[in-house]
Amino acid sequence: MSQFDVKTFTVNPLQENCYIVCDESKECVIIDCGAFFQEERDAVIYYIRDKKLKPIHLLCTHAHFDHVFGADTIYQHFGLKPKMHQHDEFLYNATNEQTLAVMGIATNLQVPPCGTFLNDGDIICFGNHKLKVLHVPGHSPGSVLFYCEKEKVVFSGDTLFRMSVGRTDLQRGSWTELMNSMENVVAKLPADTIVYTGHGPKTIIGEELQMNPYLK
Repeated sequence: MSQFDVKTFTVNPLQENCYIVCDESKECVIIDCGAFFQEERDAVIYYIRDKKLKPIHLLCTHAHFDHVFGADTIYQHFGLKPKMHQHDEFLYNATNEQTLAVMGIATNLQVPPCGTFLNDGDIICFGNHKLKVLHVPGHSPGSVLFYCEKEKVVFSGDTLFRMSVGRTDLQRGSWTELMNSMENVVAKLPADTIVYTGHGPKTIIGEELQMNPYLK
């Protein structure tokens, strides 16, 4: 295993990217566990067990339903409560209502209680690495990025996609805030930063600055 390893699971009907990030210490963080079907949940748990990893944080870039479907499984197996920005707590507590409204699917998920709320500038430590929380409201009011300066990596959730950005027509989304976040936070990341997105392929900040119409 490399010193810094990012494993991607593409899960649920919306093809959301769940990430497990670890280093040589075997400590790991789980980012946006949207595992919905049982085989997806099993695959995440099997990977953690098989690699003998020690999960110490369950992190949420935001609390839309497709990014938190699997929070209950992580809580059951590892006792981790999801950490998110407080401005998205209302979304998290309405996971079943969101799923019905957007997908037309009735679910009865018993989401675990929220853990520590994340604030802009917070530092999340695991193993020999640190992630910095960057608040980027717009896609949702509590959207955040998780930025690892040491490894030149950022987890963008649904704020930034390859050559696109997240939608703002969901509850308390704001196009104005999203564009402010893109200009004042995303665009100021180093050009060689690799972006692991909430959906779709990864990208690089420099390429986005050159070609993403929402960053020009």
